[in-house]
Amino acid sequence: MSAPNDAPQRETTPGLPLGRIAGVPVVLAWSWFVITAFIVLVFGPRVGQVIPGIGVGAYVVALGYALLLAVSVLIHELAHALTARAFGWPTTRIVLNLWGGHTQFASFSASPGRSLLVALAGPAANFVLAGLGWVILQAVEPGGVAFLLTTILVWANLLVAVFNVLPGLPLDGGRLVESAVWRATGSQEKGTVAAGWAGRALVVVLLGLVVAVPLVQGRGPDLTFIVIAVIMGAFLWMGATSAITNARMRLRLPAISAGRLQRPAVGLPAGTSVLAVRRILRENPDAAVILTGPSGVPEAVVDEGALLAVPEDAAAATTADATARRLGAGAYVPEWAEGQELVQFLARLAGNEYAVVNRSGAVTGLLHQRTVVQAITGKGAAPTPPDA
Repeated sequence: MSAPNDAPQRETTPGLPLGRIAGVPVVLAWSWFVITAFIVLVFGPRVGQVIPGIGVGAYVVALGYALLLAVSVLIHELAHALTARAFGWPTTRIVLNLWGGHTQFASFSASPGRSLLVALAGPAANFVLAGLGWVILQAVEPGGVAFLLTTILVWANLLVAVFNVLPGLPLDGGRLVESAVWRATGSQEKGTVAAGWAGRALVVVLLGLVVAVPLVQGRGPDLTFIVIAVIMGAFLWMGATSAITNARMRLRLPAISAGRLQRPAVGLPAGTSVLAVRRILRENPDAAVILTGPSGVPEAVVDEGALLAVPEDAAAATTADATARRLGAGAYVPEWAEGQELVQFLARLAGNEYAVVNRSGAVTGLLHQRTVVQAITGKGAAPTPPDA
């Protein structure tokens, strides 16, 4: 029941395709069967207490509750998807899983208002379902299975709706916090970070209430509710943390460029002798040496350890090619490439190191994949910008 994201997501867990609804693929993740089994085992005995003499049928009713909940979640996610479609956002799929479900979108351009409307469409659908269930409840005779399932339908949808409008990611209500900060700062990423922290705060408050409320009432906390609260709290905490991490990464992207992250390098033609390369390195001790082909395209990086291992008496007759490691095909980037463009460009290249070239095609630096990853994740210090 998570809010729609502004970035594409990839479903890594296989599932059972259920077909399409309004053109949107629906997938039932295998983890859904885990929560369904939990519902049947936990609520089956309680159904037996409410309807004495029902026997094994209590577990069938509990299964009906799980299926009604799945349908409610599906309608919730369809509301997200159809509202998004009205704004031209491409929907890739709806996934029903252990935590309820989520809607996956391809890349799109959002605004604070539209993001909020798409997010709140899901809880609004659940409020409507709860209202319809209440109307049906007036016509159903109390005490039977139909009455019990309709009552559960009403309360389940109210619970899903109220829970999802709580103001913190990954819940739909987190988009309210995100949109407010986004509109105030002009940065969706700052809004996401704020909403993620709000989600973490919600976890602390909810877990505290599960324990504190029964104690205030003079009774012990219910073990079942504690287990459910801990599981849901872990889900919310992980979702909030993921939102914060991803937003912080996006905040760093504009400051990332090949020219800023490169190690200085000197380009030399393939076939240059080891002796000549050693002389260049003495003159440029901090630089790497990149060998280029006849057309000037970077082809290999000289390994300094291998270069120094060549005997002095063979340095003039040995080419540096023998001491170099090959670059991947097309593994060179313009020094002005930056942000998301740079990341996407490097993702298409083979290898983990790339030559950096200027507008004339001349080699100016060497860029390592790990340097880009450190700059994006904030783990490890990124190189300082070279002097202008």
